[in-house]
Amino acid sequence: MKICMDYQPAVVQSAGIGRYTRVLARELSEILPAGDSISLFYFDFRRRAAEGLFPPRTCPVPCRFVPGGVMRRIWRYFPEPYFDRFAGKADVYHFTNFVSAPVRHGASVLTVHDMSFMRYPQFAEARNLRNLRRSLGRSIASASAVITISDFSARETEEFFPCASGKLFPIPLGISPHFAKCSSERISSFRKEYGIDRPFILTVGTVEPRKNQAFLLDVLDRMQSAGVVLVVIGGIGWKSESIISRFEPYISSGRLKWLRHIDDKDLVAAYSGAEAFVMPSFYEGFGFPPLEAMACGVPVVSSPGGSLREVLGDAACVLEGFDADEWAAAVDKVVCDTGLRDALIEKGKKRSSAYSWRRTAELTLKVYGSVVR
Repeated sequence: MKICMDYQPAVVQSAGIGRYTRVLARELSEILPAGDSISLFYFDFRRRAAEGLFPPRTCPVPCRFVPGGVMRRIWRYFPEPYFDRFAGKADVYHFTNFVSAPVRHGASVLTVHDMSFMRYPQFAEARNLRNLRRSLGRSIASASAVITISDFSARETEEFFPCASGKLFPIPLGISPHFAKCSSERISSFRKEYGIDRPFILTVGTVEPRKNQAFLLDVLDRMQSAGVVLVVIGGIGWKSESIISRFEPYISSGRLKWLRHIDDKDLVAAYSGAEAFVMPSFYEGFGFPPLEAMACGVPVVSSPGGSLREVLGDAACVLEGFDADEWAAAVDKVVCDTGLRDALIEKGKKRSSAYSWRRTAELTLKVYGSVVR
């Protein structure tokens, strides 16, 4: 079987769908049966793709004579030139980022990560919202199989796009093995580097309305745990101006640390050093950060937003609604109640260990085989 993956997200994004595409390609390359192959297609008109992005045992296929943005606009309205004219012939083409391109030969597999743009359109960036509403229905209808990243996302996808019925495959994502409790020396080094000299609660995610980080400022104001700082890790997303304005006085007073970009080594140290991880998101298709926090031995307080209740199970303190007093009391209890804290940490480690990228790759490979057969 010859597999071709649309590797564009891995080239242009470091987190989110980019990480999904990159890690999935690596894991697939390690389990492919003898005689099978995987090529990674991407547009690289400006020659910006770093060589380290491509796993061993894969075949990068760059297209450098036309910008990818130009082709995506053409494919919204016209089927030709077909995707396989650029990417080469394959038995199955996997489009990992919501929207596919027309193929003339082979089967098409599409990954749909969530329906946040349909459920909460007010949180979406206008251009992205238009593109998805214009293209996603066509992409789902033309796909041989549609992969979602949770059972919840599968139900949402079928609700909004009934044409997905009968070809949905929920495949949960994985947690990388390097997310594990690190040494006290590494935590101390992280604290010193970023000037965090007090106990802190942590949230991780792009700063945007859907992630609801501004709500945590209200929670912080009501907490009884003395001197606790809120640490936010995440880059700037769309519609973030009002959130950033709310951040500013808290940053000035030292009650909030906003780290926009850190590497995975520092992220592990941040998780490991936190008193608690908090996830107030309105909606998630899966939810990496709370599971990563659990793997690092940190208790989690979360909303049930989207798939979070499904993914976290009983290993987190999951709160309905967004009552700041209730959240503050719950976070205070997780920080101060040793028995509850230890129980959540133990459950969290067990829960996070069930999510494996190797399993994600194995199930994805089965989907490829089923559409080719």
